[in-house]
Amino acid sequence: MLPSRPEFVVLNGVRYHVRVWGEAGAPKLFLLHGWMDCSASFQFLVDALDGRWQAIAPDWRGFGRSEWLGRTYWFPDYLGDLDALLARYSPDEPARLVGHSMGGNIACLYAGVRPERVGAAASLEGGGLLPVEPWQAPDRYRKWLDQIAAPRAPRRYADVSALAQRLRESNPRLSEERAVFLAREFSAPAPEGGIVAAGDAWHRTLYPVPYRLEEAKACWRRITAPVLWVRGADSSFSKMFAQREEDYRERLACFCDLREAVIAECGHMMQHDQPEALASILEEFFRATSLAKPQCR
Repeated sequence: MLPSRPEFVVLNGVRYHVRVWGEAGAPKLFLLHGWMDCSASFQFLVDALDGRWQAIAPDWRGFGRSEWLGRTYWFPDYLGDLDALLARYSPDEPARLVGHSMGGNIACLYAGVRPERVGAAASLEGGGLLPVEPWQAPDRYRKWLDQIAAPRAPRRYADVSALAQRLRESNPRLSEERAVFLAREFSAPAPEGGIVAAGDAWHRTLYPVPYRLEEAKACWRRITAPVLWVRGADSSFSKMFAQREEDYRERLACFCDLREAVIAECGHMMQHDQPEALASILEEFFRATSLAKPQCR
């Protein structure tokens, strides 16, 4: 495995762990992980890259080795954290973003909010959530109030092997070796003994604000950079939209310069299932897109 080095920086008052692979001076790729995941999730993808890159991957607030807040997490804060991350690591150059799932949602929203700061973006199944109807808001807020009054405790595991087994149950394509690596990197000691997955249990609290698809679409329409949209042929994301083809195509139509790619024999965790295929698609995309000029106006 290509070794990474840890860096700890303060972004918007939160202590962040940032994992960096490669040499300074190489073209930068910012790798943004998804919900209940961490920066180490991209290790196999980084190992599969052919080109000379410097890969920079944060643990989002409340995940991995970054600071845990122990309270509700507000989604817009991730846009603020990304803004601060890019100001620190790529102040003078539009960034190349690769975001998986939640990270893809963050990347695409940010690319529409600050289009001048993004040169190209790849969204790995970060196509947004199913819309929530306004009438559902009262029940969501009520449930959130109940949950913050009695926060959930994290699930404990006896050791790394037990967590690795749980990861393989969730994703049968994951090899034992990779599962052990991920479990080791995405775990923390539990005060009562054993370990827990290294994601603040507060992330499992219902987010009270309903998802507003039209607002996301408005951001996507402001993107000027080329966008690569990648999905796994066998993923839960693909299955979710299998019966919602019109909705899916309407989302894609929001991006003015879009490439779409589908990886065969691949689930949602494509950076684990098919890192070599994903690496090839990403490198072809970033080599074909120019960072000097925006593709859309």
